Amino acid sequence: MKFTPTELNLPEHPFKITLKDSQFYIFDDIRKKHLVLTPEEWVRQHFIQYLINDRKFPKALIQVEGGLSLNQLQKRTDIVVFNHSGERIMIVECKAPEVKITQAVFDQASRYNSVHKAAWLVVTNGLRHCYARIDHEQSSFRFCEALPLFKDL
Repeated sequence: MKFTPTELNLPEHPFKITLKDSQFYIFDDIRKKHLVLTPEEWVRQHFIQYLINDRKFPKALIQVEGGLSLNQLQKRTDIVVFNHSGERIMIVECKAPEVKITQAVFDQASRYNSVHKAAWLVVTNGLRHCYARIDHEQSSFRFCEALPLFKDL
């Protein structure tokens, strides 16, 4: 059995991928454990490495699959990034590569961010990335072409 990954629009990374009982697993560097390698997990792990290696985000300030309560329902945010003061500054919603980034997907991430109140909202399927700078006081946002370096946030 061979793993044939979808090529993403993110830098490559030498992931630790293992096969156990006909199931592929990928090692999550943040949570320090092997996870079932789903298409969404493939995107999430690539984006985490992009944040750390390319955008210079400190690994210690990245939380993966953090819980939140939205309309009395328990939800999970794919990636939450904090600043050095412990404030949430970014949430990232990851989708599988075959999932199109639509207004509905962006709205879902926006609802999650209505709880987190992060200044940055990112939605990615590994092929297309949407970066939005959120102004909570004005209830507005603007899309950005690229994600700044951590030190510039």
